[in-house]
Amino acid sequence: MRKQQTDHLIQLITSLSKAEKRHFRLFVTRNQASDELLFLQLFDMIDKHNDYEEALILKKIPQIKKRQLSNLKAHLYKQLLLSLRLLSRNYNIDIEIRERIDYAKVLYNKGLYRQSLEMLDKAKSLALKYKQNTLALEVVEFEKLIESQYITRSINTRAEVLTKEANEISQRAIRTQKLSNVALQLYGLYLKIGFVRNEKDHFFVKEFFHSSLPQYNLEELGFYERLYYYQSYVWYHHTTQDFLHCYKYAQKWIDLFNESPEMKQIDPAIYIKGLHNLLSSLFYLSHYTRFVEVLSELENFKLNEKNKRIHNLESILHLFRYTHKINLHYMEGTFDEGIHLVPELVECINSEKYHWDVHRVMLFHYRIACLYFSSGKNDSAIHHLNLILNAPNPQIREDIQCFARFLNLMAHYELGHTQLVEYLVKSVYRFLAKMQELHQAQKEILKFLRRLHRIQRKNSLQKEFIKLKANLEKIQDAPYERRPFLYLDIISWLESKIENKPVKAVIREKFLKKRLTLGNQ
Repeated sequence: MRKQQTDHLIQLITSLSKAEKRHFRLFVTRNQASDELLFLQLFDMIDKHNDYEEALILKKIPQIKKRQLSNLKAHLYKQLLLSLRLLSRNYNIDIEIRERIDYAKVLYNKGLYRQSLEMLDKAKSLALKYKQNTLALEVVEFEKLIESQYITRSINTRAEVLTKEANEISQRAIRTQKLSNVALQLYGLYLKIGFVRNEKDHFFVKEFFHSSLPQYNLEELGFYERLYYYQSYVWYHHTTQDFLHCYKYAQKWIDLFNESPEMKQIDPAIYIKGLHNLLSSLFYLSHYTRFVEVLSELENFKLNEKNKRIHNLESILHLFRYTHKINLHYMEGTFDEGIHLVPELVECINSEKYHWDVHRVMLFHYRIACLYFSSGKNDSAIHHLNLILNAPNPQIREDIQCFARFLNLMAHYELGHTQLVEYLVKSVYRFLAKMQELHQAQKEILKFLRRLHRIQRKNSLQKEFIKLKANLEKIQDAPYERRPFLYLDIISWLESKIENKPVKAVIREKFLKKRLTLGNQ
């Protein structure tokens, strides 16, 4: 077993819950004593030490020979997956359906065609009930195979029924596939560039979207077809910064689940993702009241007993709850309270308990850095920004990479590191030019920071802050200049400098004033 495969084995074992470990031991010892199973002894050794030390294993388990280890690890990995699959069938509808298809195959191989068809009929009923079109199509194709070899009294009508079912399910599956492809490609594009940067980006995304999205009558589409249709529009409008339309389609996404409430537990991951996108749209629209309502829906969403055992769902819930709790503190200007979330969140990240990907971890470090910066804790902000700046793959979320550098400059400025700021400005300028990220707002800030040392000597800093704020306010509503302001509240920072107040106080005052003006609407 190669090193990567060994790492996978260790990662799988450390991810197991106590219940899963207990089930595994019962599963593998059902026909044999535990002391006779070398792979189980290997499992216990890795489980105890949370690591793989070959020398220690060979010393502690002398029955294992070095030449056996590779095959033993591979066998252990396979047995773990078999045990988990057996356990998962009770709370994964697709695994339950596939299991019935497998049983049908076994009966078919025995020549028990009638029993095989009965098993397939049960599998098909489940697949259609829970809108698993791909599995339903697989069942129908298997039924056609059996009917072509096993003559029933209703062969004429049976052939017509199966042909019609195959055509209908196939059309649904093809539509679902096409729409899910568009949604996935748009999401991948967003991960690469973030929000559109300029007219060229906007034209490219718009052309791709309209040329790729199939035109269907919504009334004819099933659950998943409509779901991926709405997803495509959500990602398109999100990437193009049209948050009002993004909100509209994210709400349609959630309405779809509300129309079929049983699907919230059949596919809770996509429902939770819909709430996340709805919250993101409301955050960018600064719609506080509705944001709080939807956040309450997310926090109060309960998984059923079966889904509680799915680690991935727990991971997704924690991911989005942390994200939007932090966003709530951004909206309210309650950054000091938001910092209380950080130790728990950092522990989750460092423990890799939920296996969050590089993209998610990078976003969290940026959000944490913003919390610290707005609270005046610039050293802590710089620590988390460095985790982004030193990332091994700068092609992931180029937008976050760019704005992390800007926030890093501002944090060092706040700490009085004037000479370091002058040095860093050149480095940031080169990075932004390479990434084609030089917006007018960024040019204005870089120009200001370049002249910072000279401005301070002339004692004209206050005037320059006022001038920079006026310049930025002129351009912040321009279609392709809004992007920097989505990542950094630069205006509030400048107001804090002009009014000699902490950033958090400025943002909090704005929030309270807006709430008062809107009458809490």
